[in-house]
Amino acid sequence: MKRLINRLLPKSLRSTVVTIPVIRLHGTIMAGGQFRPTLSLASTAGLIEKAFSYDAPAVAISINSPGGSPVQSRLIFKRIRDLATEKNKKVLVFVEDVAASGGYMIAVAGDEIFADPSSIVGSIGVVSASFGFPELMKKIGIERRVHTAGQNKAVLDPFKPEKKEDVERLKALQLEVHGTFIDLVKERRGTKLKDDPDLFTGLFWTGIKGLELGLVDALGDMRTVLKTRFGEKTQLRLITAPRGLLGRFGLFGSRMGFSAPDIAAAAASGVIDAAEERALWARFGL
Repeated sequence: MKRLINRLLPKSLRSTVVTIPVIRLHGTIMAGGQFRPTLSLASTAGLIEKAFSYDAPAVAISINSPGGSPVQSRLIFKRIRDLATEKNKKVLVFVEDVAASGGYMIAVAGDEIFADPSSIVGSIGVVSASFGFPELMKKIGIERRVHTAGQNKAVLDPFKPEKKEDVERLKALQLEVHGTFIDLVKERRGTKLKDDPDLFTGLFWTGIKGLELGLVDALGDMRTVLKTRFGEKTQLRLITAPRGLLGRFGLFGSRMGFSAPDIAAAAASGVIDAAEERALWARFGL
């Protein structure tokens, strides 16, 4: 509406200021709970929809993520693309430290991707990691007892010896997810991608090499790129989640309420999540 009114005014009275909404998608990607901020469709949908409601020629997205859940990554990607099509807006993505694995999957939602020369991009692959404890259990005298209905219900149990057929089943699943990831990147990047045999092997590169490979469109930072494209008076409007007293969805402002067992369980789960999150960032030296 503001743009329409602006066009109806005489040139001397028209505002030359362009406001570009900015979304920050920073962190690991997983369906998180109340106690640990993560990127998921649930945690980002409101921000994304609010950004696309602005009367602006484009939406800018800052990404800094080592990846995580392929499902949540694709759901976030799809919500961005659906709204971009519905609102007929360009999406400009800016990579900070890293947009790898699921982080890069979200990045390809952009019509253009910009990176710093030292950004890390790529890692187009699928990984699953766990631990095995059968020898430790023998040593300390613990017996594992698992009862299932269904012979495959306890596959890849970390407290039992690894079975070849279980690993083969997991690898088959990974190949399907990897194929979906590859198709998505090819669909979005198209002929920009270079024919490189390492492109979809899970390797990752700096922004400079990513530009050569067609994973990004240009090197640059958000403020400079947006002001160059839309004018020196361009303003960046960071989109943030609404918060009430003590945090609308935080520990003390939660609508649900938590019992002591809830908090204890979440704390224990948070330790594991923190270790997984640390491992994701550490892969890229961060």
